[in-house]
Amino acid sequence: MASSSALRELQRELETKANDLSKLQKDIAKNHQVRKKYTIQLGENELVLKELDLLNEDANVYKLIGPVLVKQDLAEANANVRKRIEYISAELKRLDGTLQDLEEKQNSKKDAMFKLQQRIQSLQAGKAKA
Repeated sequence: MASSSALRELQRELETKANDLSKLQKDIAKNHQVRKKYTIQLGENELVLKELDLLNEDANVYKLIGPVLVKQDLAEANANVRKRIEYISAELKRLDGTLQDLEEKQNSKKDAMFKLQQRIQSLQAGKAKA
């Protein structure tokens, strides 16, 4: 009887670890989604920066604010785009660090689950022999 209660306890523990693993996988998917968004924004901003670099210093630059185009200084527009690129790059680095941490946690959860499954199987094999 003691082995059947131990088996139930191990199965409950396995279920808990499976739920934790599922949450980690959702977090990883969310991280990938956010990272994809930032990567697209980075590409767009780098393209805008290249376009601004092609302009003459006396060229007119307009910024869309709501439904209105507002005239903006070229140097100011350049500085804003560079700051945006800097911010997005920093966010991507942060997301990479978070992703690496989540993947390490995921791997350790998988290992723990594997060991737990082995213990359950050995208990069941021992029970079958008895």
